[in-house]
This record gives sequence, structure tokens and C-alpha cells, in this order.
Amino acid sequence: MIEASLVLKKYFGYDSFREGQEELINALLERQDVFGIMPTGAGKSLCYQVPALMFPGITLVISPLISLMKDQVAALNQAGIYAAYLNSSLTQGQYFKALEFAKAGKYKIIYVAPERLLTDSFLSFALKADISFVSVDEVHCVSQWGQDFRPSYLKIVEFIQRLPKRPVIGAFTATATQAVREDVMRILQLQNPKVVTTGFDRKNLSFSVKTAKDKKKELFSLLQEYKGESGIIYCITRKLVEEVYELLLNKGFSVSKYHAGMDDQERMKNQDDFIYDKAQIMVATNAFGMGIDKPDVRFVIHYNMPKNMESYYQEAGRAGRDGENADCVLLYSAQDVHTNQFFIDNNRDNEELSEVELEEVMAKDRERLKKMTYYCYTSDCLRAYMLRYFGEQAPDYCGNCSNCLKNYEEVDVSKYARIILGCIEESRERYGMTVILETLRGSKSEKIERYRMNENSYYGTIWDISMERLRQIVRFLLTKGYLMQTDDGYAVLKLTESSYHLTVKGETLFMKLPKEKMAAPSQEGTMRKLEKAQSGRGRRLMSEHPELYEKLRALRNETARTMHVPAYVVFTDRTLLEMSGYMPVTREEMLAITGVAQAKYEKYGEQFIAVIQKYKQEHGEEAQAPIARAKIRF
Repeated sequence: MIEASLVLKKYFGYDSFREGQEELINALLERQDVFGIMPTGAGKSLCYQVPALMFPGITLVISPLISLMKDQVAALNQAGIYAAYLNSSLTQGQYFKALEFAKAGKYKIIYVAPERLLTDSFLSFALKADISFVSVDEVHCVSQWGQDFRPSYLKIVEFIQRLPKRPVIGAFTATATQAVREDVMRILQLQNPKVVTTGFDRKNLSFSVKTAKDKKKELFSLLQEYKGESGIIYCITRKLVEEVYELLLNKGFSVSKYHAGMDDQERMKNQDDFIYDKAQIMVATNAFGMGIDKPDVRFVIHYNMPKNMESYYQEAGRAGRDGENADCVLLYSAQDVHTNQFFIDNNRDNEELSEVELEEVMAKDRERLKKMTYYCYTSDCLRAYMLRYFGEQAPDYCGNCSNCLKNYEEVDVSKYARIILGCIEESRERYGMTVILETLRGSKSEKIERYRMNENSYYGTIWDISMERLRQIVRFLLTKGYLMQTDDGYAVLKLTESSYHLTVKGETLFMKLPKEKMAAPSQEGTMRKLEKAQSGRGRRLMSEHPELYEKLRALRNETARTMHVPAYVVFTDRTLLEMSGYMPVTREEMLAITGVAQAKYEKYGEQFIAVIQKYKQEHGEEAQAPIARAKIRF
């Protein structure tokens, strides 16, 4: 049998596999079920596309993402592989025509939405087809404990059971906690699966959280740093999407918008404008982005805090898929918590569940919202917080997040912590954060007197630090488990078993806090530039021959417009960079470039070689490529 590495080179133009890919592919080829947990941009699609080309029968890729289906089918067709998708974007005529071609054996890979699996038309095809492999993408959707549970995913099990012979099954996702992993394997009935987790760390991404009083002002400030670059701004509601979109449009930004309240045609047009680089910035709700494979997104700004870490990781992970440095910025305000809590309390996405099941799902959602809120509070390394959430060990310092780059000091907060806990205990754990803070600060408000908190022995005992710092300490106690908050509508502060390590055992508690003396206004610009340089923001892949690179890019973009495909489907920026560095002028030299496979060479190779040859003739000795081609590593 032909080796997987030869298939990789022939159809996709890559010389070697990334971490985890070969391990998963080899297991599949040995007819073993697999479960791959790989971050966005790690190359999950190749893990099922390569074996699909090597299996004798058809491969079904089950996905809820229409955008992903379209992108991947377009890319496969460009690579000379016959593939199709079956989803709600097709007219009835197109759908039955695609099924007709499928029955005739035209397609090697078929993408299908889970809702279609048990329809009479699809089943009549599937029960007679030779299905070697079923790959389930976004597999966390099968678990009620996942952040995007979809009841339609439960149809997958029944579909597989109804097939004449059981195909090998592959399950893939970017986000899955240990509980979700176990749930997925149980529900899908994976048989002795090969489980590969390549790690959640995306080292090229810089993470930052900003508590912004004026989000619009902060947004404008950020966008000045990304002029001419592609990015996504996520908003929590459709109304905010419209507001931010209009704001940026009136300021002259190249911007588009996307949310579920728009009609299908407008959404599709706006999405295409972003993918095809007609609009540089997309303002959207979380309805946008699943399956979007645009590699050159340089920034993702969350105008509001998402509902959980899984969503944030996935949405932020749409930045820097090409491996270049990119920024993920979260603009936080307390109102974001209340808005997300409202959405959880009014959840109508899972009406098929019983009341008991729905309450269990909502309880999990509230717990995830808590952990997301703690991410915005923490003074610890943001990357470490995120990785530990997903069950990975991580160092306390990454050097590429806002917390690691801020000017922090280690402060002994044991005294304040004991006073806070004592106040809560004496008030019999009946009040929320605001009442406790006002009590400690000695507030004379009507509420404090009505609750008789002015009679609490801790009343007015903390006056030597600011209210904001006091709030930071309470949040720190929450994140570290010394306190907890209830979820019954009014967030009451409660003590935990760990509280007594401070109050009774006298444990010392150190906390990283930003130094209260801030940089002078005249220094702010310098500090921002320093942070930007330290975090790697602004460092881009550079060509030794930028003029040639731009010529190749112009040809690529024009070719993409002619072919009606996104530019990166023709060649990625990385591939063009390597072309401009090594300047291939023969078929063999061009095929040695990363990302240039045989089918793409046949379609485009000679056009790009012609541009390179002309450039070399015009620039003579200045346009000398390296004699020996050593692979560029990114």
C-alpha cells in the first residue's frame, strides 16, 4: 500500500506530518478507532483526509459547519480530489444531484451534516455504499457536558448501527475536558480508540485581558495597531454587533458584520467578503467562525467576555492559523457576566432534554461561566490558566500574555484575606461581594444599616487599600478556592474547606498585584510599544525578496478571484514566502516547495514560475536564491 507520507506530498504538497497527525493516521489505517484532541490550526483535517484517500471505500465526514464543508471541499477539488458536501445550503435539486453522483462512486470524501444522516434519501445511499471510514468533526457536540451540545449528534450512533458493516471511526475536536472526552468515547461507542492529545498551547498567540471603562475608545486604540490586517471582533449580542459595525464603518474601517438575525444571503455575502479579503474586519456574534479556515487572521478581539473557556479558546484560536504571531484581546466588564448569566437562565437550545437534564446542563454552564470570569480576574499567567483548565501542566510564566508582561509585585495579602473571611463568617454567609466590601470599608449606606452590617465586628476595618484592590483580593480568593459563590440568582459568598487554612491554620497567602503607581501619561505610548515588542506582536514572516513576494501575492489573489475560491486555497502566504526565497524555475524545484502538490502545479505552476523567471532576469545577481534548499521552518 502507498505510504501516507507520499499521499501527503502528492495531494497536499507537504514533506512531513505535524505533531500527532502521523500517529492518528497510522492507527486509522490499521482499522483502529481514534480520538484526536488538537488545537485549532494543528491540522486535524489531514488526519481524516489522508486515510480517506487510502481506504478502498468512501469516507463520510460528519460536521455541523457549512463553512468548513465548503472550504474543505473547494480545497480538495483544487488538489485534484473529488469531494462533495450535503447540507442545508444546497437546493433540493443540487442535493439529489450530489447524491446521484455519490451513488455512482464519483466522490472519495463526502461531508454531511448530522441532521441528514437518518433521512430516507441519505440512508438509501448509505446502506448500499461501501463506507470505509466515518470521521466526526467537532465531536464535543455529542456530549451534554460539552460547551456546544447538539442533540442532532446523537443520531450518529444510530446511523452507524444501521450500516451493513461497521466502519472505522475517527473523532476530532479542538476542545475537550477529561469529562467530555470520557462522554464522547462512551456515547460514540469507540472501540479501543487511539487517543492523541497534542496539547492546547498555541505559542504564536499572545493573550491579554483589559478591563475597559470605555470599550469603544479601547477598541479604536487597538485597531490603530492592526492597520491593514485581517481580524475578528466578537460581540455578545446582535445589537452590539450592529452598534460596533456602524461605529467602525463611519470611522472608515474596512468592515463587515455577521449574526443570526441577518438573512442567509446577507450572512453568506458578508462571510465571503471577509474570506476573500474584500473586508478586513469582521464584527460578529459567536454564530460566526466555526469552520472558517482563513489562515491570516492577525487579531481576535472579544468586545465582551464569552460564556466559557471552551468558546473563548475556540474563537480566539481563529487567529494565527498560519503559525505567525497573532493577538487575542478580551475587553472585560462586569456587565458581561450578567448578560451571560441571563443567556444561561433562558437557555432554549436543548428543549429535547427533560427538566432534570436541562437543569444539569445549566448548572455546568454556570460553573463554566465562573471559570471564564476567573480568567478575567486572575493575575496569574493567562496561558497557564487556560492550559490548566483543559488539564495540562503549564509553567507559571509564558512571557507572551498581558499578565506576564505587566509590572507585578508579590504581596502578602494574608491579613486582608483573614478579615474578609471573618466578615463573611460572622454575617453567616448571607451576602454577596458588594455588601461585604461596603461593610469592610465602613459604608454608611441605607442597605448596610438595614442589614445591620454596621454592627459586624469587621465593619470599617479595611481602610488602607483602595476598593478596587480589595475587590481584586476577593476575586483572588474565589479563583484559588478559598471562597465560592452560589448560583441561585444572587451570588452569595460562602466559605470553603480551604478557608480554614487561612483563618485557623494561619497559612500565608501571597498574591501578584499590579503596582499601584501607574506609568505617567507621557510614558503610556512607550510602555505599549515595549509590551508589543516583548509579546512578539508585529513580527511577520519576511521575504528576502519582498518585491517578488508581492508580485507572487498579486498573481495568487488574481488567480483566486478568477477561480472563485479564497486566496489561501490557491497558495498560502507561507508557500509564497518560500517561493520568493528559493525562486523555483523548474517543475522539480516548484514541487519541492511546501504546499505545492502535483494538482496545484498542473493548474498554477507555470504562471508562478514565469513571474519568478521575469524577476530574476530583471534583477540579475541580486536575485540569487540559495543553492541548496534547506526547509524553512516556522
